[in-house]
Amino acid sequence: MARTPVWKSIAIALTEDIAQGRYETGGKLPAETQLSARFGVNRHTVRRALADMAEQGLVHPRRGAGVFVAAKPTDYPIGKRVRFHQNLSREGRSPAKQILTLETRAAAAREANALQLDPGAEVHVYDGLSLADGLPIALFQSIFPAERFSGILDALQEQKSVTAALQQFGIDDYTRVETRITAKLATATQALHLKIAEGSPILRTTGINADPEGRPVEFGRTWFAGDRVTLTVGGET
Repeated sequence: MARTPVWKSIAIALTEDIAQGRYETGGKLPAETQLSARFGVNRHTVRRALADMAEQGLVHPRRGAGVFVAAKPTDYPIGKRVRFHQNLSREGRSPAKQILTLETRAAAAREANALQLDPGAEVHVYDGLSLADGLPIALFQSIFPAERFSGILDALQEQKSVTAALQQFGIDDYTRVETRITAKLATATQALHLKIAEGSPILRTTGINADPEGRPVEFGRTWFAGDRVTLTVGGET
């Protein structure tokens, strides 16, 4: 069984410290000599851990001054209502979305089943990148029944927001009826978009959102950068 490299264990421990508030955003981490003593390793191993965290966007070094916390992992609630902008704004982060692709195609079997469509029915697909304070935190894919939401791609091109786009079709509220969370490792293309190393931990969620009558309106997949987001489950979000 493969063992986690020591430097990776140090990076994980320091990331958890940041998430728990031990080191505040903008605050300075202990010097390399202190971290070496804490973890019982040499400074080279500590530097490798800090370099990995810098690559993840969690810390940034200042020449001659030390290493400082760039951002702590964002709590992201997965509850009855999952709203990207509300979730990040509640955490004091600045949310943004970037469109990657907008297309219409035939639904895959799992997509058709989730949206209660006939096999091969057309769906509209929105692939994008979610950012917090300008830092990529997740890739996402939102899939909608094409017949019901014929012009939703135009609405998404203009709004970028799923909630705002659905409102143009009279859907003022929708709720999450199913969520699945799976741990994965980032592929090369996912790593490129998220600005993380290939093979870094990511969390994939799949979910189905439905209107007040219980009809599915969206099937979604999201791939969160594991070191940047803490998923919290439950509640009436």
